[in-house]
Amino acid sequence: MRERIEYKTPDQVRVMRRAGLVVADIHGALRDAAAPGVTTAELDDVAREVLDRAGARSNFLGYHGYPAHVCISVNEEVVHGIPGDRVLADGDVVSFDCGAVVDGWHGDAAFTMVLGAADPQDLALSETTRRAMWDAIAALAGGGRIDVVGAAVEDAVAAHAAAGYEPLAVVEDYVGHGIGSAMHQPPDVLNYRAARRGVRLRPGMCLAVEPMLTRGTIETTVLADDWTVVTADGARAAHWEHTVALTDEGIWVLTAPDGGAAELESRNVLIAPLS
Repeated sequence: MRERIEYKTPDQVRVMRRAGLVVADIHGALRDAAAPGVTTAELDDVAREVLDRAGARSNFLGYHGYPAHVCISVNEEVVHGIPGDRVLADGDVVSFDCGAVVDGWHGDAAFTMVLGAADPQDLALSETTRRAMWDAIAALAGGGRIDVVGAAVEDAVAAHAAAGYEPLAVVEDYVGHGIGSAMHQPPDVLNYRAARRGVRLRPGMCLAVEPMLTRGTIETTVLADDWTVVTADGARAAHWEHTVALTDEGIWVLTAPDGGAAELESRNVLIAPLS
Protein backbone atom coordinates (compact mmCIF):
# COMPACT_ATOMS: atom_id res chain seq x y z
CA MET A 1 0.00 0.00 0.00
CA ARG A 2 1.33 3.43 -0.94
CA GLU A 3 1.92 5.69 2.06
CA ARG A 4 -0.23 8.80 2.18
CA ILE A 5 1.38 12.13 1.32
CA GLU A 6 0.71 15.02 3.70
CA TYR A 7 -0.48 18.08 1.76
CA LYS A 8 0.07 21.32 3.68
CA THR A 9 -2.24 24.28 3.95
CA PRO A 10 -0.80 27.75 3.29
CA ASP A 11 -0.75 28.46 7.03
CA GLN A 12 1.21 25.27 7.67
CA VAL A 13 3.70 26.20 4.95
CA ARG A 14 4.16 29.58 6.64
CA VAL A 15 5.10 27.87 9.91
CA MET A 16 7.51 25.62 8.00
CA ARG A 17 9.07 28.78 6.59
CA ARG A 18 9.75 29.92 10.16
CA ALA A 19 11.46 26.58 10.86
CA GLY A 20 13.35 26.89 7.59
CA LEU A 21 14.72 30.29 8.51
CA VAL A 22 16.02 28.89 11.81
CA VAL A 23 17.86 26.25 9.77
CA ALA A 24 19.26 29.01 7.55
CA ASP A 25 20.52 30.81 10.67
CA ILE A 26 22.19 27.59 11.84
CA HIS A 27 23.93 27.31 8.47
CA GLY A 28 25.18 30.87 8.71
CA ALA A 29 26.55 30.35 12.21
CA LEU A 30 28.28 27.11 11.21
CA ARG A 31 29.87 28.70 8.15
CA ASP A 32 31.30 31.40 10.39
CA ALA A 33 32.53 28.97 13.08
CA ALA A 34 33.91 26.06 11.04
CA ALA A 35 37.70 26.20 10.70
CA PRO A 36 40.78 24.02 11.10
CA GLY A 37 41.36 23.32 14.79
CA VAL A 38 37.67 23.38 15.77
CA THR A 39 36.03 20.16 16.96
CA THR A 40 32.77 18.90 15.54
CA ALA A 41 31.32 18.91 19.08
CA GLU A 42 32.04 22.63 19.34
CA LEU A 43 30.14 23.16 16.11
CA ASP A 44 27.20 21.16 17.46
CA ASP A 45 27.16 23.61 20.38
CA VAL A 46 27.00 26.48 17.88
CA ALA A 47 23.89 24.92 16.33
CA ARG A 48 22.32 24.35 19.75
CA GLU A 49 22.80 28.02 20.66
CA VAL A 50 20.99 29.14 17.49
CA LEU A 51 18.11 26.78 18.21
CA ASP A 52 17.85 27.96 21.80
CA ARG A 53 17.80 31.64 20.80
CA ALA A 54 15.01 30.94 18.31
CA GLY A 55 12.93 28.92 20.77
CA ALA A 56 13.10 25.99 18.35
CA ARG A 57 14.27 22.44 18.83
CA SER A 58 16.46 20.13 16.80
CA ASN A 59 14.60 17.50 14.84
CA PHE A 60 17.72 15.31 14.88
CA LEU A 61 18.40 15.20 18.63
CA GLY A 62 16.80 12.00 19.96
CA TYR A 63 15.58 10.89 16.53
CA HIS A 64 15.81 7.08 16.82
CA GLY A 65 18.38 7.80 19.55
CA TYR A 66 20.57 10.19 17.55
CA PRO A 67 22.75 11.96 20.16
CA ALA A 68 23.44 15.42 18.67
CA HIS A 69 21.69 18.54 17.35
CA VAL A 70 23.09 18.33 13.80
CA CYS A 71 24.91 15.81 11.62
CA ILE A 72 28.50 16.67 10.69
CA SER A 73 30.15 14.42 8.11
CA VAL A 74 33.82 14.78 7.18
CA ASN A 75 35.64 13.68 4.00
CA GLU A 76 34.61 10.09 3.24
CA GLU A 77 31.58 10.41 5.55
CA VAL A 78 28.51 10.90 3.38
CA VAL A 79 25.79 11.63 5.93
CA HIS A 80 24.72 11.16 9.57
CA GLY A 81 28.17 11.81 11.06
CA ILE A 82 27.95 12.30 14.84
CA PRO A 83 29.71 15.39 16.27
CA GLY A 84 32.41 14.59 18.80
CA ASP A 85 36.06 15.20 19.59
CA ARG A 86 37.25 15.11 15.98
CA VAL A 87 39.38 18.18 15.23
CA LEU A 88 38.81 19.58 11.76
CA ALA A 89 41.89 20.00 9.58
CA ASP A 90 42.98 22.11 6.64
CA GLY A 91 41.49 20.75 3.43
CA ASP A 92 38.68 18.78 5.09
CA VAL A 93 35.40 18.42 3.20
CA VAL A 94 32.69 18.98 5.81
CA SER A 95 28.95 18.47 5.31
CA PHE A 96 26.44 19.88 7.79
CA ASP A 97 22.91 18.47 7.86
CA CYS A 98 20.69 20.63 10.08
CA GLY A 99 17.05 20.80 11.08
CA ALA A 100 14.63 22.71 13.27
CA VAL A 101 11.10 22.26 14.56
CA VAL A 102 8.83 25.25 15.16
CA ASP A 103 5.31 24.67 16.53
CA GLY A 104 5.47 21.06 15.39
CA TRP A 105 6.58 21.76 11.80
CA HIS A 106 9.96 20.85 10.39
CA GLY A 107 12.73 22.38 8.29
CA ASP A 108 15.74 20.43 6.99
CA ALA A 109 18.74 21.54 4.91
CA ALA A 110 22.39 20.66 4.36
CA PHE A 111 25.49 22.24 2.89
CA THR A 112 29.13 21.30 2.29
CA MET A 113 32.24 23.43 2.68
CA VAL A 114 35.94 22.77 2.15
CA LEU A 115 38.20 24.18 4.85
CA GLY A 116 41.39 26.14 4.23
CA ALA A 117 43.64 25.13 1.36
CA ALA A 118 41.22 23.17 -0.80
CA ASP A 119 41.83 20.48 -3.39
CA PRO A 120 40.24 21.88 -6.59
CA GLN A 121 38.57 18.51 -7.18
CA ASP A 122 36.94 18.74 -3.73
CA LEU A 123 35.67 22.22 -4.56
CA ALA A 124 34.28 20.90 -7.84
CA LEU A 125 32.62 18.02 -5.97
CA SER A 126 30.82 20.39 -3.61
CA GLU A 127 29.90 22.91 -6.29
CA THR A 128 28.48 20.26 -8.62
CA THR A 129 26.40 18.81 -5.77
CA ARG A 130 25.12 22.31 -4.96
CA ARG A 131 24.33 23.00 -8.60
CA ALA A 132 22.60 19.62 -8.98
CA MET A 133 20.39 20.45 -6.01
CA TRP A 134 19.35 23.82 -7.47
CA ASP A 135 18.78 22.32 -10.91
CA ALA A 136 16.54 19.71 -9.31
CA ILE A 137 14.62 22.33 -7.33
CA ALA A 138 14.10 24.35 -10.51
CA ALA A 139 12.81 21.23 -12.26
CA LEU A 140 10.04 20.93 -9.64
CA ALA A 141 8.57 24.21 -10.90
CA GLY A 142 7.78 22.57 -14.22
CA GLY A 143 5.28 20.18 -12.68
CA GLY A 144 4.96 16.63 -13.90
CA ARG A 145 6.16 13.83 -11.66
CA ILE A 146 8.76 13.60 -8.94
CA ASP A 147 11.27 11.85 -11.20
CA VAL A 148 12.28 15.29 -12.53
CA VAL A 149 14.56 15.55 -9.47
CA GLY A 150 16.65 12.50 -10.29
CA ALA A 151 16.86 13.45 -13.97
CA ALA A 152 18.12 16.93 -13.10
CA VAL A 153 20.73 15.58 -10.69
CA GLU A 154 22.04 13.05 -13.17
CA ASP A 155 22.17 15.69 -15.91
CA ALA A 156 24.24 17.98 -13.67
CA VAL A 157 26.67 15.16 -12.94
CA ALA A 158 26.95 14.35 -16.64
CA ALA A 159 27.64 18.02 -17.44
CA HIS A 160 30.39 18.05 -14.80
CA ALA A 161 32.15 15.13 -16.50
CA ALA A 162 31.59 16.60 -19.97
CA ALA A 163 33.38 19.77 -18.82
CA GLY A 164 36.53 17.71 -18.23
CA TYR A 165 36.34 17.13 -14.48
CA GLU A 166 36.81 13.75 -12.88
CA PRO A 167 33.56 11.72 -12.94
CA LEU A 168 31.32 11.83 -9.87
CA ALA A 169 28.86 9.23 -8.62
CA VAL A 170 25.34 9.77 -7.26
CA VAL A 171 24.74 7.97 -3.96
CA GLU A 172 21.61 5.83 -4.27
CA ASP A 173 21.32 4.37 -0.76
CA TYR A 174 20.06 7.68 0.71
CA VAL A 175 17.49 9.95 -0.93
CA GLY A 176 15.34 13.00 -0.31
CA HIS A 177 11.91 12.85 1.27
CA GLY A 178 8.67 14.54 2.08
CA ILE A 179 8.71 16.75 5.16
CA GLY A 180 6.14 18.55 7.30
CA SER A 181 4.70 17.50 10.66
CA ALA A 182 7.49 14.90 10.71
CA MET A 183 11.05 15.16 9.41
CA HIS A 184 10.77 12.16 7.09
CA GLN A 185 7.54 11.51 5.21
CA PRO A 186 6.44 10.10 1.88
CA PRO A 187 7.28 10.43 -0.92
CA ASP A 188 10.87 9.36 -1.46
CA VAL A 189 12.71 11.88 -3.65
CA LEU A 190 15.24 9.91 -5.71
CA ASN A 191 18.46 11.57 -6.86
CA TYR A 192 18.78 9.28 -9.88
CA ARG A 193 16.66 8.07 -12.76
CA ALA A 194 14.48 5.05 -12.05
CA ALA A 195 12.04 2.93 -14.04
CA ARG A 196 9.03 4.41 -12.23
CA ARG A 197 8.33 8.12 -12.60
CA GLY A 198 6.91 8.42 -9.09
CA VAL A 199 4.04 10.52 -7.78
CA ARG A 200 2.57 13.52 -9.55
CA LEU A 201 3.70 16.88 -8.19
CA ARG A 202 0.86 18.78 -6.53
CA PRO A 203 0.45 22.01 -4.54
CA GLY A 204 0.76 21.43 -0.82
CA MET A 205 3.70 19.05 -1.14
CA CYS A 206 6.82 19.92 0.82
CA LEU A 207 9.96 18.07 -0.24
CA ALA A 208 13.54 17.81 0.97
CA VAL A 209 15.75 17.72 -2.14
CA GLU A 210 19.21 16.42 -1.15
CA PRO A 211 21.70 15.01 -3.64
CA MET A 212 24.83 13.33 -2.29
CA LEU A 213 27.76 12.85 -4.66
CA THR A 214 31.12 11.15 -4.28
CA ARG A 215 34.45 11.23 -6.08
CA GLY A 216 34.40 7.42 -6.15
CA THR A 217 31.71 4.76 -6.47
CA ILE A 218 28.12 4.77 -5.23
CA GLU A 219 28.77 2.09 -2.62
CA THR A 220 28.38 3.05 1.05
CA THR A 221 28.63 1.37 4.43
CA VAL A 222 27.58 2.26 7.97
CA LEU A 223 30.14 2.47 10.77
CA ALA A 224 29.92 0.70 14.12
CA ASP A 225 28.11 3.68 15.68
CA ASP A 226 25.09 2.63 13.55
CA TRP A 227 24.78 6.15 12.17
CA THR A 228 27.78 7.39 10.22
CA VAL A 229 27.54 6.51 6.51
CA VAL A 230 30.88 6.38 4.67
CA THR A 231 31.90 5.68 1.11
CA ALA A 232 33.03 2.07 0.77
CA ASP A 233 36.12 3.10 -1.20
CA GLY A 234 37.12 6.00 1.06
CA ALA A 235 36.35 8.62 -1.59
CA ARG A 236 35.24 12.06 -0.44
CA ALA A 237 31.57 13.02 -0.55
CA ALA A 238 29.39 16.15 -0.57
CA HIS A 239 25.77 16.73 0.50
CA TRP A 240 23.48 19.68 -0.24
CA GLU A 241 19.80 19.98 0.69
CA HIS A 242 16.88 22.41 0.88
CA THR A 243 13.25 22.11 1.96
CA VAL A 244 10.94 23.17 -0.88
CA ALA A 245 7.20 23.95 -0.80
CA LEU A 246 5.01 23.52 -3.87
CA THR A 247 2.23 26.13 -3.85
CA ASP A 248 -0.63 26.98 -6.18
CA GLU A 249 1.55 29.75 -7.62
CA GLY A 250 4.87 27.87 -7.87
CA ILE A 251 7.70 26.90 -5.54
CA TRP A 252 9.25 28.44 -2.43
CA VAL A 253 12.54 27.28 -0.91
CA LEU A 254 11.72 27.41 2.79
CA THR A 255 15.28 26.98 4.08
CA ALA A 256 16.91 29.61 1.83
CA PRO A 257 16.92 33.17 3.26
CA ASP A 258 15.82 34.61 -0.11
CA GLY A 259 13.37 31.79 -0.74
CA GLY A 260 15.61 30.56 -3.54
CA ALA A 261 15.14 33.71 -5.65
CA ALA A 262 18.72 34.24 -6.85
CA GLU A 263 19.46 30.66 -7.85
CA LEU A 264 16.05 30.04 -9.39
CA GLU A 265 15.87 33.31 -11.33
CA SER A 266 19.17 32.36 -12.96
CA ARG A 267 17.32 29.22 -14.13
CA ASN A 268 14.31 31.21 -15.37
CA VAL A 269 12.12 30.20 -12.42
CA LEU A 270 10.38 32.70 -10.15
CA ILE A 271 9.69 31.87 -6.50
CA ALA A 272 6.15 31.98 -5.12
CA PRO A 273 6.36 33.08 -1.47
CA LEU A 274 3.17 33.14 0.57
CA SER A 275 2.26 36.52 2.00
